[in-house]
Amino acid sequence: MATIILGSQWGDEGKGKISDILCGEADLCGRAQGGHNAGQHASPIQSSKLQLAATPMDFLLMVDTQCEWSILRKLLTAQCSFHLLPSGLISQRCTNLIGSGVVFNVNAFFSELQALEDKGLKGVRERIFVSDRAQINLELHARVDGLEEAELGTRKVGTTGRGIGPSYSTKASRNGIRIHDIFNEARFEEKLRILAAGYKKRFGDLLEYDVEDELKKFKEWREKLAPYCVDAVTFMKAAQDDPSKKILIEGANALMLDVDYGTYPYVTSSNTGLGGAITGLALNPTKIKEVIGVVKAYTTRVGAGIFKTEDLGEAGTKLQEIGREWGVSTGRRRRCGWLDLAVLKYSCAVNHYTALNLTKLDILDTFPVIQVAVAYKDPETGDVIDYFPADLEYLEKCEVVYEEFKGWQTSITSVKKYEDLPKEAKEYIEYIERFLSVPIKWIGTGPNRDDMIYR
Repeated sequence: MATIILGSQWGDEGKGKISDILCGEADLCGRAQGGHNAGQHASPIQSSKLQLAATPMDFLLMVDTQCEWSILRKLLTAQCSFHLLPSGLISQRCTNLIGSGVVFNVNAFFSELQALEDKGLKGVRERIFVSDRAQINLELHARVDGLEEAELGTRKVGTTGRGIGPSYSTKASRNGIRIHDIFNEARFEEKLRILAAGYKKRFGDLLEYDVEDELKKFKEWREKLAPYCVDAVTFMKAAQDDPSKKILIEGANALMLDVDYGTYPYVTSSNTGLGGAITGLALNPTKIKEVIGVVKAYTTRVGAGIFKTEDLGEAGTKLQEIGREWGVSTGRRRRCGWLDLAVLKYSCAVNHYTALNLTKLDILDTFPVIQVAVAYKDPETGDVIDYFPADLEYLEKCEVVYEEFKGWQTSITSVKKYEDLPKEAKEYIEYIERFLSVPIKWIGTGPNRDDMIYR
């Protein structure tokens, strides 16, 4: 049976923590979509022993063998950030698959594997596979990404610049290159030259790109990549047909960045919701056990696009600083604001969450008053609208309806039991739960991987 973890807002909700917890029990961890623009945060190293250890394996010599796995996992996640690779690689028992819906950057793949090995993690190359139907994310795509953003001018999306959008564009226009093409050298070269010539015709001398250099790199990668490539349909069917296998699917990005259901055009280029998880990994919908929506206790987003509860004043700055809101992939500072339950109600309707993980609740510890958006009002009639509008110009004119909550103004960092939370914190949690009609099973109360309440 499969458990799916999805971002419910605009990404950066802290999916890595719940992924890490559940990966320890999973037999297979899969990535369904996105590319190396995604990123999972690392926990800060707390222990003085951890700081002294050069590698996780060095540290294991300092600790009792009964806590080897938990300490190893903590150290590795403290030192590593995942972009393209599934985070299940941390777990020695977990096989990992990069699915057909992902745009796959070969250089990022080998660089991340090497980084894990440099930290002392053994056997990573034996536990990772990639679908031969996945599209290749090229250096050419990254060069084009910057030029396309420049073309948009004031309407630019605010991409990571890593070529994700152009990769999906070539996929949709049916002139992309898939992983299996790499192993037919003549076909690969022909397709790459045609693609490069088309972009050169469009951008002229603005496109600074050497096709010969990219071909040379793939000549080196061709033999190295072959052992990792599989027919992912057969791979996933075998896993799903085995009732003993626990499958974990970790989504990249989040629902409000979905190319169909997000705040288009200020979105990513893939289906980041439940549908993308199913198609990107050939997942059997009847074998889904749970769909976990990860919800930050406030709201953030990066790049351009509508953000109705954004706070450009003291509250937004405070959330940004206390929450350390800057991107793991790009270092960009995130825009911050209050929790938007209108967005989350819409997200629930699309993704059909069976449970929620509320993250970073401790960031609100020092706020005397906490605001929550519960609806929008029509700009002309003043009527409350009961849906999330597709028309962003109309939405921009709408008024936000807020509810106010009294803050708890005491530290909840590292609280492990729900009954130990302040009354005001529990009221906040239970209001969200009632509004969305989805149970909140996990509550994040601090930066460490074990700072989590399980209800």
